[in-house]
Amino acid sequence: MTFKRVFLIVCDSLGIGSDTEAINYGDDGANTIKHIADKLNGINIKEMESLGIGNIEDIKGVKRIEPKNGFYGKCHEASVGKDTLTGHWEMMGIKTIKPFKTFTKNGFPKELIDLLILKTGHNIIGNYAASGTEILKELGEKSIKSGAMIVYTSEDSVLQIAAHEKYFGLEELYRCCNIAREICMDEKYMVGRVIARPFIGEDKMSFTRTPNRHDYAVSPTSKTVLDSLKENGYDVIAIGKINDIFNGMGITDSIKTISNNDGMEKNLELLNKDFIGLCFTNLVDFDAKYGHRRNVLGYHNAILEFDKELSKLIKKLKDDDLLIITADHGNDPTWKGTDHTREYVPLLVYNNKISHGSLGLRTSFADIGATIAENFKVKNPGIGISFLKEITK
Repeated sequence: MTFKRVFLIVCDSLGIGSDTEAINYGDDGANTIKHIADKLNGINIKEMESLGIGNIEDIKGVKRIEPKNGFYGKCHEASVGKDTLTGHWEMMGIKTIKPFKTFTKNGFPKELIDLLILKTGHNIIGNYAASGTEILKELGEKSIKSGAMIVYTSEDSVLQIAAHEKYFGLEELYRCCNIAREICMDEKYMVGRVIARPFIGEDKMSFTRTPNRHDYAVSPTSKTVLDSLKENGYDVIAIGKINDIFNGMGITDSIKTISNNDGMEKNLELLNKDFIGLCFTNLVDFDAKYGHRRNVLGYHNAILEFDKELSKLIKKLKDDDLLIITADHGNDPTWKGTDHTREYVPLLVYNNKISHGSLGLRTSFADIGATIAENFKVKNPGIGISFLKEITK
């Protein structure tokens, strides 16, 4: 074992430029971080700058700096798709060939909706692709008055159910989402995720979504590096929605979060915990709060806040801790629509004692998982080429 603990942080949707397949997704030219910086006349991210992010892409306001103790590069997605599940699963060794089904154009089939009504005992309104905040303005009051669930989707493979925490009930919402998950396991539908979207407020001007979101994902299609770590007695601590993404598979401990900052605080707390293994974090606000809503300023400010928290984390890392920062896809807030964007993702690697340099273009997100597997001397059950020797030579 070279490093006792690995802290892997996924900045959800922080892409760094359209990849070679982007044209097939209508995303040729997208570049999440670059376009945010361009729109706001630059971005001040000194900590990520010191880790070499300016060497990966020309970002306004960010200098090209060779890190003192770190490596930089970018990863290409080998899987088909540009969503949360495929991105995270690939990091841990799974290459997805067949994408999950989407229902963006016409909503979910009538037979699915009828079955969901029958099994839950609740009527359904909505059933179209929409922004999660906008559909609350459109249908939230009607949902409260009628007791109906709001069902909607997006350009991702997702069935989302929104209901009021007080009037509908949080546990009832979770029950209905479990039923939806069971229905959506049918090959005819095979939706990647069912998401509970509880909200509060008394009218369309005050409705807000709460932190009690819960994702019901399908289980990974094969074993991952997480399973290998767990089977060999290592800790696999999931922060944020990681546990949901892997449906608990390969996870030894799960910690919920309410924001990006909360996620970073949880990492800081774990620095004081004596564990051996992986701390795997997803920071979802970049994507859910700002990318999908095409909020450039909000996304920009979230990156600034992350950079400040990152500085605190790096100062407290021990000599046998390895930090890896990446993303799972893009979500360029200057792009058309509200969908994810197919992009390369950044790869920033830091340790107090390692050398520095470029890791170049990695052909798969799975190189991250392969590196973690080699570090802990466990089997990598999937794809990926480790860069452990490159950063420790």
